[in-house]
Amino acid sequence: MSELENILREITPLSPEDSFLVFDRIKASFDFPYHYHPEIEINFIYKGKGYRRMVGDHTGEIGNIELVLVGPNLPHCWANYRCKNRKTHEITIQFNQDFFQQSLMEKNILKPINNLMKDSIRGILFSSETAEKLKDSFLNLSKMSSFESFIEIMKILNELAVAENKTLLSSYSIELETFADNDKMKVVHDFVHKNFENKITLDKVASLVNMSNVTFNRFIKKRTGKTFINYLNEIRISYAARWLMEKNLTVFEIAFEAGFNNIANFNKVFKSIKKTTPTEFKEQFKGVKKIE
Repeated sequence: MSELENILREITPLSPEDSFLVFDRIKASFDFPYHYHPEIEINFIYKGKGYRRMVGDHTGEIGNIELVLVGPNLPHCWANYRCKNRKTHEITIQFNQDFFQQSLMEKNILKPINNLMKDSIRGILFSSETAEKLKDSFLNLSKMSSFESFIEIMKILNELAVAENKTLLSSYSIELETFADNDKMKVVHDFVHKNFENKITLDKVASLVNMSNVTFNRFIKKRTGKTFINYLNEIRISYAARWLMEKNLTVFEIAFEAGFNNIANFNKVFKSIKKTTPTEFKEQFKGVKKIE
């Protein structure tokens, strides 16, 4: 998996026989490097205002309470930034991807959790209201017996599945999205990911799916909520953001590798999507430990 070759792969203590592991820690700082693992992870952080969250190509400063679900193999870490509290409470739950059998996940009662797991491949930030609502559940987990904590985690997952105001964090996932319900969208998706660094015209992509330009514009807007150029730019910027974190290239070099032939346009599009400049984005990830 080339996307991860320069990022630390954490070997977690979770064995195939374990249902899940719960880590309950009071921390003076966050110093674990940017990393990934195949296990799914829920992170609850209390009294951590000012730490910095990094999930995929997303970065953001956290508030007093934080609740994030990180899917399999999605790089992530929480890093020291502006937090002055040296007694931050962190509770982490880890479980294997096969925690639920697929036949069980297809049952109506678990479909919301199944959808939650699918969305987790980009990382999900829950609202502070949801985190506050579940605070006592997290704080009490380590005090429960194994079976009691199992039931409590199932309740937590159900609350997360139905929670409002969820935010997908990373613009990319390690496991590519599936478009089983729409073969034409899969054709577009695969073509753009394979050719984003080259010039891509609306005529070319529309012809791939045997549509006129007008019909294709309606199709892509309905399927993605974006115009085709915005869809293409988001994919290009997602690759550029990853390269800014992982490659020792200049912003100018990355702009052209990502398919932009104008550095000013690259900077403008990057800032509109990431809410920061490419240079500032690169600086935010400086000092994040990686395995070279």
